[in-house]
This record gives sequence, structure tokens and C-alpha cells, in this order.
Amino acid sequence: MLLCETIFNSYILLKTTINRCIIMNYKIRGTTMQVVDIELAANEAVYTEKGGMSWMSTNMKMETNTKGGVMKGLGRMISGESLFMTTYTCQTGTGLISFASEFPGKIVPKKLSAGQSLICQRDSFMVADNSVTLNMEFRKKLGAGLFGGEGFFLQRVTGPGTAFLEIAGEITEYTLTAGQTLKIDPGHIAFFEPTVKYDITSVGGVKNVLFGGEGLFLATLEGPGKIWLQSMPLANLARKLSQYMVTKHR
Repeated sequence: MLLCETIFNSYILLKTTINRCIIMNYKIRGTTMQVVDIELAANEAVYTEKGGMSWMSTNMKMETNTKGGVMKGLGRMISGESLFMTTYTCQTGTGLISFASEFPGKIVPKKLSAGQSLICQRDSFMVADNSVTLNMEFRKKLGAGLFGGEGFFLQRVTGPGTAFLEIAGEITEYTLTAGQTLKIDPGHIAFFEPTVKYDITSVGGVKNVLFGGEGLFLATLEGPGKIWLQSMPLANLARKLSQYMVTKHR
């Protein structure tokens, strides 16, 4: 009887902990340069890349480390994040911590159940529950790695918990059925479910290659699964702004 009671209490504690990880109090403010305010209860924690925090209440404790070891830290560096990650824990009462976007676009909250993952573009991770894992995702296909616009390495975020992702511009969501394919300029891919197949295909046609302005290759995403696209790839924005940059000639 005592053993059954112990197992039941452990189950309730585990279920409560997981639910608290997934249900986070937060508010996203702003339009083009958004801010997310996160409210934490005592002992609750979130983590972000080095230098990612904007402001916080005085009852938050800050701890910086490689989070998972040096090898995991190096993997995160390859996928666009910092070697060191910083964890913020509310020590007493209710804590408030805020994170501001680094570029014009949207902050997208994704509530992930245990084992649920998303494959994201490089440097899209912003902040997450301490229970969420962030790992490097390696593209096994040579073509996708060489010509996919983001290289061989992406990011994989896995629950349980809530992760906040940064995307450039506005976001568009599609649900692809099995075998359904969408051709996309690689820079417009924000994140997608692991069930979606990612590959690269050539544009085709000499005139298209030379004068079409889309480059040599397009990405193909094949269902089943959900995909999220961003309207303003940062590379496109930087290229447009460079036309108006004044360069100093010697």
C-alpha cells in the first residue's frame, strides 16, 4: 500500500512539473520590434544565448555555463548560437524577465510536449523553458547542405516546454499533406516539423538561372507536416540596405 502511494505521489509531482513547464505566463508586445515579457514563479527558470536578456526584476538569479557540456555548446555555436548559455531562475515570489527581438519581425511562442521537436533556421532560438533542449541539426543530404542557404547545420528544439523563436518579417503557416511539396527560396524557411522532408532542386532553364534573380537552387519541403515561412530573410534585407550604404573611398 505504501509503495502504491509513493508511486502515485511521484506521478502527480512529475505531471505537475511538466505542466508547469509547458504553461508559462508571458506577453508579447509590439509590432515590428517585439518584446516578450515572461513571468516566473519561485524556482522556475528560462535560458537564452549569451547577452540575450533585455531587462529583469531583482529577484532573478543569473548563471552562465555551457549547458550540457562543451561538445553540446560547440554544436550550438555551429548552428548559430553562442557557446555559453545563460539561465535565469526566479528565487522568490514572482519574477519578471524580458527579451527584445534583434531585428524587425515576430516572436513566435511554441508549446512543445515531451519529445516534440521543431527544426529551425540558424540563430532563430530566442529563449525557452529550462526543460526545453536546444541541439544542432545536421543536414545529411549534400545538396541541401551546400546550396540550402543555411549550410549543413540547423537547430532542433525539443520539449517539454515553451520555446520562443525569432523570425524575420511576417510569418505564414502551411500544413502539407503526405507527398505534397512546396518550392521555396531557402531564406524564407523559418522552421518546420521533423516529419517534413527537406531537399534542394535546381531552378532549371538558362534564362531562369541568368535573369530570374532566384539563384541556382530552390528548397523543396515535402509533407506530411507543418511548415512556417518568414516574409523577410535577413540576407535579403542586408542586401537591400547595402545599396544605400555610404562607403569611404581612399
